[in-house]
Amino acid sequence: MKKKIEETQEELVRLNKFLSHNSNYSRREADKLIEEGRVKVNGKVVTNLATKVSNSDEVHIGKKFIREDKNKISTVIVYNKPKGEIVSKKDPQGRKTIYDSLDHKYKHFLSVGRLDYASEGLLLLSDSVEIVDALMHSDLERVYKIKVNGVITKPVEQAMQNGLEIEDATGGAFKTTKIKSIIFSKSTINLFDNSIVQPTEKA
Repeated sequence: MKKKIEETQEELVRLNKFLSHNSNYSRREADKLIEEGRVKVNGKVVTNLATKVSNSDEVHIGKKFIREDKNKISTVIVYNKPKGEIVSKKDPQGRKTIYDSLDHKYKHFLSVGRLDYASEGLLLLSDSVEIVDALMHSDLERVYKIKVNGVITKPVEQAMQNGLEIEDATGGAFKTTKIKSIIFSKSTINLFDNSIVQPTEKA
């Protein structure tokens, strides 16, 4: 009876999360492995992305046994992103990504937020989903220094302070984009040093 109670209390986690925590695959890469039928749980091929497992389950990717790494130490790295790189694994337009510059051992790291293609600056990345989520939803202040082509008019200033919604954002967009509208969150503007403090949105 005691054993049954312990088994029912054993934590179940999504298979992709288990794989990303205990291997060098990201959750998205783990999903692809599952869909391709390359993952087995207790000897059976699993293709359902909603599958949950516990630490007592035997999980394999091909012939490799994936087990819980209780001694795993999570890592956070700081990357000084230059202009001309996008924060993404792949780009349909063929542009250079941050992972092209980072060492191969960091290919499974996730970024804490993003910087635009034309932006440069500090970017945090981690191999821990929990750390990335915690930093994304923390009170960590983000400061952006911007260059403005032209004069900051009152309507522009109000839009930056109060936020802006563009109902039709298709004009000038990439031809295969699925984005139809864009909402810009409000920012706190310091006009004296030309910086923007971006408040963190709560979950």
